[in-house]
Amino acid sequence: MTRLAGALSATLLFLSVTAAVAGENPLLGTWKLKSFVREVAATGERYNERGEHPNGYLGYAADGRMYAIITWDNRANPRDVVPTNEERIKLYGTMISYAGTYTMDAEKVIHHVDISWNQIWTGTDQVRFYRLEGNILTIISAPNRNPVDGRDGRSILVWEKVTP
Repeated sequence: MTRLAGALSATLLFLSVTAAVAGENPLLGTWKLKSFVREVAATGERYNERGEHPNGYLGYAADGRMYAIITWDNRANPRDVVPTNEERIKLYGTMISYAGTYTMDAEKVIHHVDISWNQIWTGTDQVRFYRLEGNILTIISAPNRNPVDGRDGRSILVWEKVTP
């Protein structure tokens, strides 16, 4: 009986700490991508690299895990369930996806990538600066070289909170 009471007390303590942490984390939940703008460092040029209506989801969980998946607007459909090599290349080239853990402070969140569509990101930390205004989350990448065109710049993504 004493062991059961101890286990119950430990479980309740764990749940209350988890709930407290969850309550302090404004990023928790699922976010749907609304826009993805790329800004070129050398010129200040801004453009919708992923099209006018890219698709994507970003999720932050109370257990410290996160995921992101983004696809370009108007992706081509393969002709069959098994894409040709050419179709595979086009599909791969029109998506970004990764998952891992995350840490955050009042102005930035760091994604600690442990699986990725591009293996070079696996094992890296991706720094993202964020601003939250109601149910709109704006995330700005740290300056980086664009994996699509190789130009230096940053990405500005606007997400809307998904409500049940």
